[in-house]
Amino acid sequence: MKNFFEIISNIWKIEELRKRVLMTLGLLLVYRFGAQVVLPGIDTSQLAALSSNTEQGILGILNAFTGGAFANASVFALGIMPYISASIVVQLMGIAVPYLQKLDKEGESGRKTKNQITRWLTIGICIVQAPAYLYSLGALGVPDSAFLLGKGLNFIIPSVIILVTGCVFAMWLGEKITDKGIGNGISLLIMIGIIATMPQAFVQEAVTRLDGNGGPMLILVEVILWFVVILACVLLVMATRKIPVQYARRSASGGYEKNIMGSRQYIPLKLNASGVMPIIFAQAIMFAPGLLGRTFNDTAVGQWMEVQFQDIFGLAYNILFALLIIIFTYFYTAITVPTNKMADDLKRSGGFIPGIRPGKETGSFLDKIMSLITLPGSIFLAIIAVLPAIVVKLIDIQSGWALFYGGTSLLIMVGVAIDTVQQVNAYLLNRHYDGLMKTGKNRKVA
Repeated sequence: MKNFFEIISNIWKIEELRKRVLMTLGLLLVYRFGAQVVLPGIDTSQLAALSSNTEQGILGILNAFTGGAFANASVFALGIMPYISASIVVQLMGIAVPYLQKLDKEGESGRKTKNQITRWLTIGICIVQAPAYLYSLGALGVPDSAFLLGKGLNFIIPSVIILVTGCVFAMWLGEKITDKGIGNGISLLIMIGIIATMPQAFVQEAVTRLDGNGGPMLILVEVILWFVVILACVLLVMATRKIPVQYARRSASGGYEKNIMGSRQYIPLKLNASGVMPIIFAQAIMFAPGLLGRTFNDTAVGQWMEVQFQDIFGLAYNILFALLIIIFTYFYTAITVPTNKMADDLKRSGGFIPGIRPGKETGSFLDKIMSLITLPGSIFLAIIAVLPAIVVKLIDIQSGWALFYGGTSLLIMVGVAIDTVQQVNAYLLNRHYDGLMKTGKNRKVA
């Protein structure tokens, strides 16, 4: 505990870091406040059915990502997910669209142009999603009497404008956190939304257990299991395969000395280079089987699909979900890890992998290694993703609390937390303080 307070004191002593932390906390507070502001024209006292219908299944996941704003009919009901969707679309289009490929080579100016394209695409997605959300409120249990202005255009048009503006404002908050605060702003907004729903989920689980369904001992077992799963997620995020690299050392005359005299470094290839993106892709695809089942529900196959793929804890759903995650892990790793470019950059910098020829052969070697380590990484990711369904079936955990035992929610929380801690750690080490990842005495130089 002493070391913890010492680290907090060290963070507070660094003026720039202190300002960034306070800026981050302030903007996150604004986002959480906005998630509680209900759309004008809706009676807040009649939203109980909406909250209960968005606690489970796919809607429960969407509600968790928005920090409960989805169930509150809030001005931030769309959350930051339209921006995430737009970013994924732009990234995938970069494979096939020459203009976007050209922007990638233009450095900072190209990055700014791509960001602008992503913002406009975000607005377009919001314009489609906002009316769909408003019209779905009735189906989710909001009675007609809750709409004080009715469901006509005098309610729909202003509400669409507010929802689009709310998403754009959330996007702006995320970018400001990235520029002026600590950590990746967009990821932090998602993480803080997920964390906001965690206390309620745990309290519901604890109340159920204390009412005679297991007692305090089973609550303790669940907490211990949860920490074990978090540890497994940390290992998945941090695990790397180090490829040794030898650099020829340039002599004073401009030539290169013998390779054995050069410096030795490593290329860290991540076990899970694709992060949580395969899970997000797979979850987007998992809407399709249930939709097809409802479309063809007059047939036996259609009825089976409608029943099986609406239950996110069901066997058929999770088998298909795991297979899609493995496939998308290979796909996303292939498009985001440019092994040939890595080989070319290594060759231009005078580096080489011992025993491997520079250039094309190095690219093939790196591609082979990535393929080999992606298989266990994708299987591990799939197991983490379907773990909520496993714990629900094995120890009968409440569905809301089970979502924190794996899947996108837990991986996002772990990944964002590690990234933020690493950034704070870098500030501390640059000022000659012990970082968050190492205990010890103050190392400040007088």
